[in-house]
Amino acid sequence: MSQKPALERKFEQGLFASRWLMAPMYLGLAVSLAMLTVIFVRELAYYVPQVLTMSVDKSILVVLTLIDLTLAANLLLIVLFSGYENFVSKLDIGDTVDRPSWMGTVDFGGLKMKLIASIVAISGIHLLKRFMEIGQASAEEVFGDRELTWLVTIHLVFVASGVLMAAMDWLSARSKKA
Repeated sequence: MSQKPALERKFEQGLFASRWLMAPMYLGLAVSLAMLTVIFVRELAYYVPQVLTMSVDKSILVVLTLIDLTLAANLLLIVLFSGYENFVSKLDIGDTVDRPSWMGTVDFGGLKMKLIASIVAISGIHLLKRFMEIGQASAEEVFGDRELTWLVTIHLVFVASGVLMAAMDWLSARSKKA
């Protein structure tokens, strides 16, 4: 068995080390998570004093907004942890009680499915919020038929993409078994 030339070995080590160029991006995602937390707290602080005078419809919209932010933060966390572990380095935090059970087990295919599922959920919540605002003059933005049609179409594209991705993963897994 022959050894690789030194130049080739050094080149491959350099390529492998280049994965660390992703580390600042994951740090940026952590900063983005902090930004979402600030926005969540700001929204909560704005609406809590209004809770006794808020209509039922408005309270549902507020809750949907908070859920939307939470799902976006969950998605960010999944991408942050899984992406770092899959593409940069394993997180050496030990087996603490707080360690999420999915950490270290989500591969690229699983990350892709979690990502599309989260996008579909976020899109669905956004669509539901817009449907609840139909006919309300106090809505932040007035959506007409055209805008609502686009929102539904985009949501259906996300759903179809998720179904197709799941079907491809299923076919791929099935072909590996054969």
